[in-house]
Amino acid sequence: MPMPKITIAFGVLLTLLGLGAYLFSGSASWTALIPAFFGLPLVGLGVLAATKEGARKHAMHAAAAVALIGFVGALMSLLRTPAGVRSAVAVYSQVAMVILTGVFVALCVRSFIAARRARRA
Repeated sequence: MPMPKITIAFGVLLTLLGLGAYLFSGSASWTALIPAFFGLPLVGLGVLAATKEGARKHAMHAAAAVALIGFVGALMSLLRTPAGVRSAVAVYSQVAMVILTGVFVALCVRSFIAARRARRA
């Protein structure tokens, strides 16, 4: 599967995660939507990369940067605040965000390395 489609898929998953966390938390806090705040730009960047050949490289690098920021932010939040202080929904949402963004960044790095090797060959 090409990276723009993978980007859109991960963006949709993060958006659904944020919306689900918001709804399952009883809509108590907008912070439950944070995964969606990272997912929506990923969807947009994936669509841009899929439709504009000239912008693909820049869009994919931007998507990797967005996901890396999301990964570091969610991981820092998990490490900084004890689990007992947060709701179970918040903990699960943050763990899922760390996993999704971490896997996406790893896929991006792998794709960037493959693209560089292909250009050299």
